[in-house]
Amino acid sequence: MNITLQTQLLPDPETAAKLKATVERFNEAASWLAGVAFERKIANKFVLQKLCYAELRERFGLPADTAIRCIAQVVEAYKRDKDKRPKFRKHASVPFSMGKNIGFKGPDRVSISTLKGRVVVPYVMGKYQADRFGWSKGQCDLVLRKDGKWFLLVTVDVPDGTKLPTTDFLGVDLGVIHIAVDSDGQKHTSEKIEAKRVQYATRRRTLGKATRGARRSKRRHCHKAIARSKKREARYKRDLNHQISKQLVAKAKDTGRGMGMENLKGIRGRTQFRKRQRARISGWSFFQLRSFVEYKATLAGVAFEGVDPRDSSRTCAECGYCNKANRKSQSDFECGMCGHKAHADVNSARILGFRASAAVNRRMGSEPRLAG
Repeated sequence: MNITLQTQLLPDPETAAKLKATVERFNEAASWLAGVAFERKIANKFVLQKLCYAELRERFGLPADTAIRCIAQVVEAYKRDKDKRPKFRKHASVPFSMGKNIGFKGPDRVSISTLKGRVVVPYVMGKYQADRFGWSKGQCDLVLRKDGKWFLLVTVDVPDGTKLPTTDFLGVDLGVIHIAVDSDGQKHTSEKIEAKRVQYATRRRTLGKATRGARRSKRRHCHKAIARSKKREARYKRDLNHQISKQLVAKAKDTGRGMGMENLKGIRGRTQFRKRQRARISGWSFFQLRSFVEYKATLAGVAFEGVDPRDSSRTCAECGYCNKANRKSQSDFECGMCGHKAHADVNSARILGFRASAAVNRRMGSEPRLAG
């Protein structure tokens, strides 16, 4: 599978200036080229290359392969919405082809093509990146952050881990009160996330009120503070999702099980939330957590199965009886047929685990029992 690794570059001031000039020139060229593609309605890379390659190199002085990457970048952006002319920020990331205009020179230096020729830049990476870096291939993106730091986003093709023999699945239910509950009964509460959400929302609300009738400089200061607050909140949630996904995958691997999680398409449309829960649920990334679990499971060699969650909260994990009345409250489940009682989210997670196992066994030609 393909994943992206982030490595930090450590250029000296002179090298940083060359990199910055290259990034600015590339995006200037992309903006000009986007105008040509939009006006002539050209969404074919080869047609646009034949028409503009020579002028692109002469007008902007881009190296040959960088010009090719620029054309590909513009066509990709234009194809997303042909009714709009693509726009490129002055310091937007710049793609480089591995082995052509970028190459790694040992474990701590990389050679990058610029407008002023090649530059060799030191870089640093953590253990996670270093363990997977040997599979780098295809493309790197050069990124200049707003704080002035330089990064390379390197695409690597990591071989999937050895698949474990899957005889059982750990089901994982996603919810509002508990962000994730597994079929063993372990709960990952969302209270931390909610407390942080309220803290950041209160901060942004206060800053928003401070802009009313204020001078332009103060409004600008408040708007920047609001943007910083949003980024801090997103980083916090992302880190927590990484921690939860890591724990779930580790448990499945250690117990020799696969992982079964609900398919999330349309979850907000098919699920009803109380008014006081709406801000809480809209501020939580369902997809991000599931994506983290899926790719970590793939790397660890743990089977992952997405299943239909329909009626999982109403179905008894012991006898299979499904009725809306089984769900007594947010946390209580009691089967009207066999009398089985459990935490509602744990019961739902067990159903998801059974469905994942059933899906795999159907493909293998056998059908498991519902409960055990």
